Amino acid sequence: MMVNYLIDALRAGSSGADERVFATLPDRTTMSFDQLFGGAEQMAAALFAAGVTPGDRVAVQVEKSPSAVQLYLGTVMAGAIFLPLNTAYTPAELDYFLTDAAPRVFVCDPARIDALAPIATKAGTARILTLGSDGSGTLAEAAQTRAARFAAVARSASDIAAILYTSGTTGRSKGAMLTHDNLASNARVLASLWKFTPQDVLIHALPIFHTHGLFVATNVALVAGASLRFHASFDAAAILADMADATVLMGVPTFYTRLLAHPDLNRQTTAGMRVFVSGSAPLLAQTHMEWSERTGHAILERYGMTETNMNSSNPYDGERRPGTVGFALPGTEIIITDPATGAPLPQGDVGAIEVRGPNVFKGYWQMPEKTAAELRENGFFITGDLGRFSSDGYLEIVGRSKDLIITGGYNVYPKELEDLIDALPGVAESAVFGLPHPDFGESVAVAVVLRPDSTMTATEIQQAISPNLARFKQPKQVFILAELPRNAMGKVSKAVLRQNHIPVPE
Repeated sequence: MMVNYLIDALRAGSSGADERVFATLPDRTTMSFDQLFGGAEQMAAALFAAGVTPGDRVAVQVEKSPSAVQLYLGTVMAGAIFLPLNTAYTPAELDYFLTDAAPRVFVCDPARIDALAPIATKAGTARILTLGSDGSGTLAEAAQTRAARFAAVARSASDIAAILYTSGTTGRSKGAMLTHDNLASNARVLASLWKFTPQDVLIHALPIFHTHGLFVATNVALVAGASLRFHASFDAAAILADMADATVLMGVPTFYTRLLAHPDLNRQTTAGMRVFVSGSAPLLAQTHMEWSERTGHAILERYGMTETNMNSSNPYDGERRPGTVGFALPGTEIIITDPATGAPLPQGDVGAIEVRGPNVFKGYWQMPEKTAAELRENGFFITGDLGRFSSDGYLEIVGRSKDLIITGGYNVYPKELEDLIDALPGVAESAVFGLPHPDFGESVAVAVVLRPDSTMTATEIQQAISPNLARFKQPKQVFILAELPRNAMGKVSKAVLRQNHIPVPE
């Protein structure tokens, strides 16, 4: 019997228990699993009535809400391809995505319809619908008139379920095509590895236009039949209050630094929690250790990306080692190769991280050249990250290959310097990046955020680390900043740092 591969996997966790609560909102209103999937079926029927056919793209830029989750599920039920877009994207940015993806339907917030409708019309989008965070909008109205039962369109494991665009910091954003099996297999593996059960309650404060919030947090909860404490955005006090009734928090490093700054974080408030997961950006070893001291919990850091979902994880049982992302997930292979030749490197050497497994995407939307350049014929994906394996197999991410600094012919790996600088008593965090240099090609620069009580100067930072670094690695410029520029998921944007600090020619 043909099934909708991903929907079948996501419904399995709540099979026979649809009246259980799926999501509890901050105002304590709830949505059951039956209401979640019933509403999703109505969304699917509304999309079908709007002309959506299997394989069509449904582009979505809406605020986070349970209705938005139903729209994701409904799109997949209709056999279409879900295309979530960052809510911070401007009309000019959306123009590229809508033109490139050519969606059949574009769904936006009712408050933005006047600004975005002309963009979608210009891009050739057939239908423009709206969905508000309060459940209002033309799509919601159309869905409410539909029957609560919709037979999910048959889709196989290899059919595309979603397209997620990469951040595009080094050129045009690329649409990563993720299959039903990419998403289903990864959710099943993570639910098993992290020991999720129907008794778990996950605090969900991540955005749902990104892999972490949509495909890790939401999908893992669904395949396990776990419930959510659903937050539209991050609020430290609200998150701490929820810990009394929750078991899991998934977050980005910024979540944990902000929670550490809250006076109510302690062993008592976190006593009922089972596990804290961090990803989407590197977690400072210092944050990891401070969290352990304050709460008695070791944060579980994992490694993933848009094109591959999750690749590796620190162990649930065993040492969760600060500064590492653990071991390859079951069924996934990770190798370190020479960036120039692709040949495997010995254990301990720094090289390009390559990944192969059922989690690896199908390719880039309408970019066969880019797909061929980054996805090898043997199935390994060249991630663009640099890393190495420890003697006992833990994977350490050294940085992005595009962030590698080559100065005077020598390689400088930013993380080596960042670890030294972050360990200084007065430093909160740092980011090392390269700047153009007339003699060396690139020079080493560092942006530093100081702790509130610190009076360290740029010169003092340079002097403190110089005894531990070869001369070519020593930063020629140190910039003291109030904060580091970050993207929506909390990852430091070194492209912005480079752009903001390139010397103006005289």
